[in-house]
Amino acid sequence: MISTVSTLVGVAYILYLLFFFRYRHNKTSSLSSSPEEGLLHVSYHNLLKATAGFSSTNLLGVGSFGSVYRGLLDQNQSIVAIKILDLTLHESSKSFIAECGALRSIRHRNLVKVLTACSGFDFNGNDFKALVYEFMSNGSLDEWLHPSASQYTERSRLSLLERVNIAIDVACALDYLHHHCETPIVHCDLKPSNVLLDDEKTGHVGDFGLARFLPEATHKLLIDESSSIGVKGSFGYVAPEYGIGSVAATEGDVYSFGVLILEMFTGKRPIDDMFENGLDLHRFAKGALANQVERAIDPVLLQEIKQSEMKRIVTLDGKNKSWCSILECLVSILKIGVTSSSESPRERMDIGNVLSKLQGIKKNLLEFIVIA
Repeated sequence: MISTVSTLVGVAYILYLLFFFRYRHNKTSSLSSSPEEGLLHVSYHNLLKATAGFSSTNLLGVGSFGSVYRGLLDQNQSIVAIKILDLTLHESSKSFIAECGALRSIRHRNLVKVLTACSGFDFNGNDFKALVYEFMSNGSLDEWLHPSASQYTERSRLSLLERVNIAIDVACALDYLHHHCETPIVHCDLKPSNVLLDDEKTGHVGDFGLARFLPEATHKLLIDESSSIGVKGSFGYVAPEYGIGSVAATEGDVYSFGVLILEMFTGKRPIDDMFENGLDLHRFAKGALANQVERAIDPVLLQEIKQSEMKRIVTLDGKNKSWCSILECLVSILKIGVTSSSESPRERMDIGNVLSKLQGIKKNLLEFIVIA
């Protein structure tokens, strides 16, 4: 009896989402919620044309549940990012529903803005689902931290201040999701490739295909039976407790954020070849803090520090002033990353405290940069 009721509730929830997003058989649905913005309606034909037939030249990347293309919409001549769900994958449709559910009522400057959703059929009569996002001109954080040979020649590396700003942007997004939404949301798949940068290199968290509402009593059955697809995440970033069946929680996002912070400031992926025989990014950074922190810092940042230190000596002209050094700021950041990526959820900081600490570090860093 309970199973039957749960199933009916789950079906009802899916129907509610479909209705909310104005699903129309073989037509489109809009996620726009602001009347002054107007409703953007797109069809399979519109998206096919916008991407030049889903051309490989417009392919931005391939994710767990589909591919993302750069497109130019005829409707408003805007450049957008179009996520095409691979419906041959068993969980793609559930991912689509989960992402729609998570994005239907949230709006924050550090979240990727979703413009519309399209659900219908292609010209062969196959099911077709897509999400259309605001285009981020500077790509993903992953591309900046680990550029390919061609990308390395086309763009400069991220500076220390830029990395601190992006870390704050991501923390702001998580703080909003965890503490300031009507229903708290856990992202469940935070990693550099899901952090996108706009013209000003402001960070925006995207890809809510694995997002989970916190299981509050009022809607636990709805989420468990319909929009959840299990806590999976990406290897190296997923919290260890998820591997033993723990439910989604804000502490899981904090773990992923801690790994992301360490990656941003060490320049090493959590799946780097050097991590074996029990060594991982967390232990590597923690060990460096206890011994020689310089060996854990991204060489690009070390070079920047040396240049800044030289300017600082010249600028201060021998005057004795107590300022926070860049190296001390980096130590503080690595400590945040290490604490946040602790194996035990109880040892991790709340994202609100993380945000406050990062903002304080930025303040100290700016004081030093002004002197330099």
